[in-house]
Amino acid sequence: MTDIIFPEQCETMAEVRAGVDQTDRQLVELLVRRFHFMDAAARIKGHRGAVRDERRKAEVIENVRLQARAAAIPEPLIAAIWETLIEGSIAYELERFDALRDVAAR
Repeated sequence: MTDIIFPEQCETMAEVRAGVDQTDRQLVELLVRRFHFMDAAARIKGHRGAVRDERRKAEVIENVRLQARAAAIPEPLIAAIWETLIEGSIAYELERFDALRDVAAR
């Protein structure tokens, strides 16, 4: 495993790119965990209509907006990324919900 590269330590573009690549790998690992939570939600929720929860979606987006603001990174961009992430998560969870019910019905 390579050492963690921090932005303030970078002196070359190769180091910057290595840091970005490393961060992207970590982000994907976190997304894997997030989607495993969608698997759990699909298993736990009692009906298909419970998959889409607009109140929870708004809460999650507001939470990341506040975090982005506190970190001084582009709040609208972060909110847009999470909008896409949540909609993709809902679609994934619906697929998992249906697949679990199909298996149970057999």
